[in-house]
Amino acid sequence: MRKRLIRKRLGISRRDVLRGTGAALASVAFSTRVMAAAPPAEAVTPALIEAARKEGQVIYYTSTDLPVAEKLAKAFEAKYPGIAVRVERTGAERVFQRIGQEYSSNIHAVDVVNSSDAAHFIVWKRDGILAPYVPEEVAKFYPDEHRDPDGQFASFRVWLSIIAYNTSLVKAEEAPKSFADLLDPKWKGKIVKAHPGYSGTIMTATYQMQRDLGWSFFEKLAKQNIMQVQSSADPPKKLDLGERAVMADGNEYNIFQMKEAGRPVEPVYATEGSPLIIGPNGIFKDCPHPNAAKLFQSFALSREAQQLIIDVGGLRSVHSQTAEKAGRKPLKDIKTMKDDAAAVEREGEQIKSRYTRIFRV
Repeated sequence: MRKRLIRKRLGISRRDVLRGTGAALASVAFSTRVMAAAPPAEAVTPALIEAARKEGQVIYYTSTDLPVAEKLAKAFEAKYPGIAVRVERTGAERVFQRIGQEYSSNIHAVDVVNSSDAAHFIVWKRDGILAPYVPEEVAKFYPDEHRDPDGQFASFRVWLSIIAYNTSLVKAEEAPKSFADLLDPKWKGKIVKAHPGYSGTIMTATYQMQRDLGWSFFEKLAKQNIMQVQSSADPPKKLDLGERAVMADGNEYNIFQMKEAGRPVEPVYATEGSPLIIGPNGIFKDCPHPNAAKLFQSFALSREAQQLIIDVGGLRSVHSQTAEKAGRKPLKDIKTMKDDAAAVEREGEQIKSRYTRIFRV
């Protein structure tokens, strides 16, 4: 009976199933109802490594940019020879849908998951399908607000959804400095943005923006003949190619990567505040490679891997032993909007529906 209930609740739209229940959740990044005390922190031991090698692989579903996810996988494989990482990358909403479809068919293919929509973890935890596991470094070096109180997930990556512009098409003194500036008629037909129905990053960003700026902002923005794309990685690409002069939203980390590679792009941190995005990692209870999953989770949340995603991935980390890369504006110096995964869970379907009506996409 319980399995049938779980499968039913893991349908395509978790927001339809759980609409209204999120009101009981506190407005913090990882607020979920406490189910049990977190297990003791676990160190990586020779026994765990040997057990993981016997399993031979780990399956990682992620919405992280594919080149970054693959670099993480290669670093893990180099550190632990004999254990392959299979990266399955797609947008966060597609990741959620795929896992829902698999579990509804009693298919347990994924070991470790990463999503740019932290609200997904509220659902997975509530449905009892995540495995409690606390890596030693998470216990030592992660702030409380970035680790689930029951040890079922922790922040793998943190980043911003930002404005940016093409420096070959826009002079610095003429570039937008705020979201309000994007409504200037001079940007009509020159802006690209992504869609909350595909991207967890943009779902989270859209929630924060409509809360702080109001839906009237989006109604005015829609009149600017926006180029609408899917992934939060797409606006930076369109910017780099010169297909649009400005992006209204998209991954900060892609802009970092492009700028540091000599491409003509420049980030803008809106005066109203930039949406803050949190992408947790978690292990599934019925995963096919439980020991390899634990080893991979420990590695992904370690200082070594966290520094890697900062340096080569352009991401931010909450691991206290990491260092921000020189030349990038420190996160502490940026005005950010407040993340609220519980509210995204509660209001997500309404956000997608209203956004689609406004932009007609």
